[in-house]
Amino acid sequence: MPAFLDALRNAVPAARLVTDPDVVASYAHDEAEWAPRGTPAALVRAGSTEDVRAVVAACAEHGVPVVPRGAGTGLSGGANALDGCVVLSLEAMNEIVEIDAAERLAVVQPGVVNDVLRLAAAERGLWYPPDPASSPWSTIGGNTATNAGGVCCVKYGVTRDYVLAVEAVVGRGEVVRLGRRTAKGVAGYDLCGLMVGSEGTLGVITEVTVRLRGARAPEHTVVGYFDALRDAGEAVSRVTAAGIVPSALELVDRHCLEAVDAWRNMGLSADANVLLLGRTDLPGEAGEAEADAMVALFKEAGATWSARSSDEAEAEALFAARRLAYPALERLGPVLTEDVCVPRALVPEMLTRIEAAASDTGTHIANIAHAGDGNLHPLIIAPAGDDDARVRAQRAFDRIVADAIDLGGTVTGEHGVGLLKRRGLHAELDPAVIAMHHAVKDALDPAGIFNPGKVFGTP
Repeated sequence: MPAFLDALRNAVPAARLVTDPDVVASYAHDEAEWAPRGTPAALVRAGSTEDVRAVVAACAEHGVPVVPRGAGTGLSGGANALDGCVVLSLEAMNEIVEIDAAERLAVVQPGVVNDVLRLAAAERGLWYPPDPASSPWSTIGGNTATNAGGVCCVKYGVTRDYVLAVEAVVGRGEVVRLGRRTAKGVAGYDLCGLMVGSEGTLGVITEVTVRLRGARAPEHTVVGYFDALRDAGEAVSRVTAAGIVPSALELVDRHCLEAVDAWRNMGLSADANVLLLGRTDLPGEAGEAEADAMVALFKEAGATWSARSSDEAEAEALFAARRLAYPALERLGPVLTEDVCVPRALVPEMLTRIEAAASDTGTHIANIAHAGDGNLHPLIIAPAGDDDARVRAQRAFDRIVADAIDLGGTVTGEHGVGLLKRRGLHAELDPAVIAMHHAVKDALDPAGIFNPGKVFGTP
């Protein structure tokens, strides 16, 4: 390791290399509760593609793992350090290189924060749709590595739908450009698409070209109050069956509402056990008609109250409460976050199974969901220092994963596999498919240094 650190000192500017144990330790994990972490040998805060190339080349030569890291907002342990690794932080590579309004695209470095890109696009009358709840902090590089989603994805898709091209450092330090800037292109395999969602296991993304859309019409917001989770799930199924594709359809349960109220005193939990928030961005009368249709479907499914919001500030506050749910619950104790996705027609059944898992394991589980696309986020809470509660929480976590697979769903809709979902991934995918993934990994990472053990590692 001393020889390697000497090589690293020769490879990158002195200001980029950090070996102070306290600073390095602060970069050793993301936000995934109870995911294992190791002790890095060093931290490099890369400032350029050349810095990344030099680090990868040195690590490949010495057989040292590289763990890429963005803002550290991940929830699956994908950015957690391994013993003796180099944590490669990309946060300082935060330049918006270009916004081309005519071609409706942006070129950004991986450390650009999601909301910063969205604001810059909006100033030019454009819109970048992927909007994870962490958008004020998470970076485009991290969003790309995990194929992040968000509130708008029910209608507008996830990060992969917007990534046109990437620059990446792969192999033993080769810099490659994958994808294209054109609207169409089928030359060769979709290696750019392969990098999206690869969680740093195939290389380090150093630049991203993303597609932009034109600005949207103002949205109409529909609010529904429900007594039971299953009733809210039934409303989601009815919206889907009616052929409505809302611009958002979000679920927040009483546990989340109470936590937000206790933190921010918003007064939300007084009126409902479950809150369902729908939006439509169709223009003019079509939008009004779609909003009215959602109101009717909510009532048919058992809503105790449902209406179109006529107060834009109130509507924004409700969606703000949905984004605040996770940090509000963290104030109650460690939160183990689920990320399962099931067919939309089976959302009521999955919500019922989540409630059963909570009851049977004696575990406090709160629920938020991108309900419109079947992506559910049960938030499993255990008091700090309570080992028995932690064991029960992990049992509930595994049971929810198994139930999602049983219903034809997937173990992760947008957070990634990282470390927490490896067992679930092996349960979801056939052995032959697992072998295909290993073959791709071996071909693109011949030195075996890129985030080893993550995603397809042994559970």
